[in-house]
Amino acid sequence: GVAMFWTQISMGAEGLARMTEAQRQVHEATPAWLNVAFAIAVFGGVLGALGMLVGKRWAVTMFFVSLLALLVQMIGGYLVTPAWDAYGPAGLVMPAVLILIALLFWRYAQKCVVRGWLV
Repeated sequence: GVAMFWTQISMGAEGLARMTEAQRQVHEATPAWLNVAFAIAVFGGVLGALGMLVGKRWAVTMFFVSLLALLVQMIGGYLVTPAWDAYGPAGLVMPAVLILIALLFWRYAQKCVVRGWLV
C-alpha cells in the first residue's frame, strides 16, 4: 500500500507516458482529497498493524479509520473520475478485495481486544 501510494503521488511524465489514455485520464482527474483518503487508508492500516504488533487496542481504531478512508477513496474514485470508463466492472474486483481485507483486519483486531490480547 505504501509503495502504491508513493507511486501515485510521485508519478512523473515518464510514468504517465506508460499508462493507457484511459488510465491517464483517471490519474489526471483524481482530486487531491482522494489522495488524502488514499494516504489515510494506507497509513491507518500500517499504524493498525504496528499497534497489533505491540499489543495496543488503538489498533482497532486505526484499522477502522483505514477502512473508512478506503471506502471514501474507492467510492469517490468511481464517482468523480472516469474510472468506470477506464476499467469497467472488472475494475471493481481489486477494490472489493481491499475492502474485504480491511474489514477482516478490523474485525480481527476487535476480537483480539475481547480476548485480552490487546491492551
